[in-house]
Amino acid sequence: MTKDLVLQTLRSHAGEFVSGAALSEELGISRTAVWKAVEVLRGEGWPIESQPRRGHRLAPVADVLSEEGIRRYLRQPGPEVRFFPSITSTNTVLKQLALQDVPAGLALVAETQTGGRGRMGRSFYSPPASGLYLSLLLRPRTEASKAVLLTACAAVAVAETVEELSGVRPGIKWVNDLLVDGRKICGILTEAGLDVETGLVSHVIVGIGINTRIPREGFPEELRDIAGAAFGTLPVPDLRCRLAAGILNRLWAWAEDPGSEEIFEKYRSRSLAPGQGILILEPGKDPVPAVALGLDRDYALRVRLEDGALRLLRSGEISIRTLHPGEKFAMMQDNPTKEGCAEAQRS
Repeated sequence: MTKDLVLQTLRSHAGEFVSGAALSEELGISRTAVWKAVEVLRGEGWPIESQPRRGHRLAPVADVLSEEGIRRYLRQPGPEVRFFPSITSTNTVLKQLALQDVPAGLALVAETQTGGRGRMGRSFYSPPASGLYLSLLLRPRTEASKAVLLTACAAVAVAETVEELSGVRPGIKWVNDLLVDGRKICGILTEAGLDVETGLVSHVIVGIGINTRIPREGFPEELRDIAGAAFGTLPVPDLRCRLAAGILNRLWAWAEDPGSEEIFEKYRSRSLAPGQGILILEPGKDPVPAVALGLDRDYALRVRLEDGALRLLRSGEISIRTLHPGEKFAMMQDNPTKEGCAEAQRS
C-alpha cells in the first residue's frame, strides 16, 4: 500500500524532514498521493510533522517498530526477529513456519494484526501504533503439561520489562493476564505441537499481545471497562522496540530452565489471586465462586469452594471478585491469611 511505502521511507529518515517532491520521486507516486498517505498515517496515530518547503518527518522520539530497532537492544546470541507492518496473527503464521521445521528462536513481531487470537478462541484487538504483538518459537522437547511453565516465564518477562521501562509494577492474574490498576494490559497465548511418536512437544509458540498506549480512537465498547495501557502517556523513547527486545531477552534466556525456583518466586510475588475471591470460568458452565488460596509449585491454583471443598486448577480461567467480609471469613477460615495460604500450599 502507498501509506506503507511512505512510512517505510520516513522510518529510514526518522527525525529528518523529507520533502514531498523527494518522496514522490523515490516512490514513483504523485505528491498528492504522498499527502494523502501522510494524512492516513496521522489518523492511525503516527507522529508525523509537516512543514512548508521542508516536507514531512517522523518525530525524533517516535515509537516506531522495526527489525533494526529491536535488534539494537537484543542480547547476542538471541532470537531472530522478523517484522511485519500487518499480519493475520503472529501465532498463526509462526505455527505454519514451525511445521516447516524452522529452528527455535524465530520471533515474529507485528505493527497490527487482522486476525489476532486470544485464549478460548477469542479475538484479540490489535490496532496499529498502540500495541506490541509478538510470538516466539521454542522447541523444548518436553511433556505437553510443561508448556504452562513457558507461559509463566512469558508473564514474568513482560511484567519485569514493563516495570523496567515505566516504573509501574504489573500484577499477574492466573494464569497469563497482566493487570495494572485492575485493567488488563497484556494477554498471553501459548500453543504447542505434539510429536506423536515420542509423546513430547515438537514446538511451543508463545504469543504475547500488549496494550502499550490507549488507541487513538479508544478501546472498543466491549473492552473499555476491562482494558488498560501499560504506559499511559509516559514518554519513553523507542518504547516498543525496547519492550520487544527486553521481553525476548528474558524469555529466550529462561526457556532453557522454565521450571526454575527463581522464576516461580518472581511469578508468585506478582500473583494477584491468592487471598482473593474468584469466579472459576469454564466453557459451557456457570461461574463457580471460590477463594484462591495459593499456587502449587507447578503453577496450579489451589482454591476453596463455597461448600469448603478444596480444588486444584491446572488450566482454565478465573476472574477476581470482591467478597463481603463475612463471606471471605467463612470461605477462608482454615487459611485466614495469604501467608497461611502460602504455607498450606507448600506443605
